[in-house]
Amino acid sequence: MSGDTGTQFFWLASRSVGVVAIVLVSLSVCLGLALAARVGRGPGVAIRVKTMHEALALAGLGAIVLHGALLLGDPYTRPGLSQIAIPFTFHPNPLWTGLGVIAGWLAALITASFYARRWIGVKNWRKLHRLTFAVYALGVGHAVGAGSDIGSPWMIVTLAAAAAPPALLGLIRLQRLAERRAPAQGARGARPERPIAAAPAAERLSAG
Repeated sequence: MSGDTGTQFFWLASRSVGVVAIVLVSLSVCLGLALAARVGRGPGVAIRVKTMHEALALAGLGAIVLHGALLLGDPYTRPGLSQIAIPFTFHPNPLWTGLGVIAGWLAALITASFYARRWIGVKNWRKLHRLTFAVYALGVGHAVGAGSDIGSPWMIVTLAAAAAPPALLGLIRLQRLAERRAPAQGARGARPERPIAAAPAAERLSAG
């Protein structure tokens, strides 16, 4: 974008807060995966990690809201409230900004589920919680497609640094799930020996 920094303040501020939101969501995903994979066991560790996970999710949601709200003051795009709240209505990038709006609403839904877990049930809560990966993926897509600085080295490094830990912990999680399923499948596949042929033989011996 052209112009001096003063006229670009809201755009630059919104963009900066958006990057912070991606980092916060990434950290929240990391801690969630660490909890699921039971990384770093110890007295009170799980409780502290869970508290940090929830706090990062709240901070990430706050950053997402601020990211959108700052755009209301941008003199170039001049969006209305509906454009930053309704997907695919923001111009000139309706597709990529729409992905960001969807990510924001999903983040709000997932964060609210922290406080509705007892009413929706643990099983439904876990299913809903998996949408955190979608929030992160949509957020990255939004940053890549709608950003004017995606080619900047600092942006590339930031996105790569934010993506690496969730990817690593996700692989650990998948590996442990596979290890848990293997013994269960082996137990289901093993069939007990059927002593059908031995019964008639025992009857013949007793009869003789």
